[in-house]
Amino acid sequence: MYIDWASFATVAVVAAVAALTVVLLISFAVVALSARSGRRADSAGVGDASVAHARVSTAIAALCVLAAGLIVCYGLYVIVA
Repeated sequence: MYIDWASFATVAVVAAVAALTVVLLISFAVVALSARSGRRADSAGVGDASVAHARVSTAIAALCVLAAGLIVCYGLYVIVA
């Protein structure tokens, strides 16, 4: 039995980087959403700046979750294809 160690190492590195990237993106999404909820509690009457910050943090969280989902979907596509 022959093992192509170069290909094996490439797959291992790509899998580790993809897993780390997905975890980091989900972590950034959680941090962005937690900053949104903390900002709302701290500044009850600040106004437009608080609303804008909440929208930006929600958009960042959504983009991070979308990017993580796309990475996972691409990985599933590569496995199935």
